[in-house]
Amino acid sequence: MRKVDELFERYAESHRNPTNKAIHWICVPLIAWSLLALFWWMSPFAAYALIALALVFYAWLSPAIAIGMLGVTAVFLYALTLLGPHALITAIVVFVVAWIGQFIGHHIEGRKPSFFEDVKFLLVGPAWLLGHLYRKFGIAY
Repeated sequence: MRKVDELFERYAESHRNPTNKAIHWICVPLIAWSLLALFWWMSPFAAYALIALALVFYAWLSPAIAIGMLGVTAVFLYALTLLGPHALITAIVVFVVAWIGQFIGHHIEGRKPSFFEDVKFLLVGPAWLLGHLYRKFGIAY
């Protein structure tokens, strides 16, 4: 079994409940965006370093996933530029609210978040969502 499939399968084990999955479709991208925004606030260089490290991980998983995540990141960066000076406070609020949502989803699921088992699942979550879209549209990864 390919590493990407193995990680997606392990991630899916704690994301079976439809409500938890719906919450993840909202909260995972919001958390990813808010982290990027917080790093951007610290320094654009820090944000680009975060992006580079994440893309190396995604390329290790699947080049097609890495390309898709690069596109998602471009959209995130564009959204960030629209907020201007309000980006930091927005990112903090989004980060806190989205994590509350995540923990509510996992409470409903009855399982702890995957990253408690392995921290790399913090990066697997966004890729898992993208992988779902790829499968839906018949895109090989």
